[in-house]
Amino acid sequence: MRTREEILKKVRELEIKSKKLATELFSGEYHSAFKGKGMSFKEVREYTPGDDVRFIDWNVSARIGHPYSKIFEEERELTVMLLIDISPSGLFGTSYGRKRDVAAEIAAVLSFSAVANADKVGAVFYSDKIEMYIPPKKGRQHALFIVREMLGLEPSGKGTSTATAIRFLTNAMKQGCIAFVLSDFIDANYEDALRVAGKKHDLIGIKLYDRMDKELPDAGLIQLMDAETGALQWVDSGNAYVRRKYEEEFFRITAYCAAVFKKSNSDLLHLKTGDDYIHVLRRFFKSRVKGSIK
Repeated sequence: MRTREEILKKVRELEIKSKKLATELFSGEYHSAFKGKGMSFKEVREYTPGDDVRFIDWNVSARIGHPYSKIFEEERELTVMLLIDISPSGLFGTSYGRKRDVAAEIAAVLSFSAVANADKVGAVFYSDKIEMYIPPKKGRQHALFIVREMLGLEPSGKGTSTATAIRFLTNAMKQGCIAFVLSDFIDANYEDALRVAGKKHDLIGIKLYDRMDKELPDAGLIQLMDAETGALQWVDSGNAYVRRKYEEEFFRITAYCAAVFKKSNSDLLHLKTGDDYIHVLRRFFKSRVKGSIK
């Protein structure tokens, strides 16, 4: 567990890094990737051929003596929610760091991207229950608060329930929002919750995994511990059949996750610890701008 001094130091480091990335890389793509929540009246101007006649302001037109049109603009203010899995499996990591540390960096970048565009950002931290809910607000201090809690919050739950987090989002957010779900998705039975939430919110899953989540090293007899149950098991990693079954289980979980997100008409990104998450996110934002996703 980090000390308060270590957390504050890491928060400062993440703020500097994330604000730079959010400003230089994401502002344009982020701003264009997601639709505003509606249209708001901007002004009236003199009617010109091609204007939609439904938007003629008849009161102004009658008063002045010739037609005027109402002009509308898209409301750009968005609400971004971060659903962050802080269950013990996120503490796993090999040479490139822990999954939870990668999640913290991504959460920081998304938070400051929202702040840079004057959007609200909030967070739901979860394990097999809701550990903490931070209602969406604007501003740098609020983003820093989310990052600080992300780094220092210790879960009281041991397992993972993605369904619980998504149902909480559906109940807590009355208006549609952009929701990023950061998790390794070593979980099941969240398809119904995701399907319901996907009708109301724009959901993007970010599946984080470590290379050893996917494949065992050929290292002979090793002892593995389930981070969420504490169960210990001896495994002969030198056995090719054992290694293959381990890899098959990873792909089974991955395929289930991909199918569930696809059925709910939501997006899913796959990110391995050590990969350039900036490249992955930026490519996703650009694809949304071009309309190739959704």
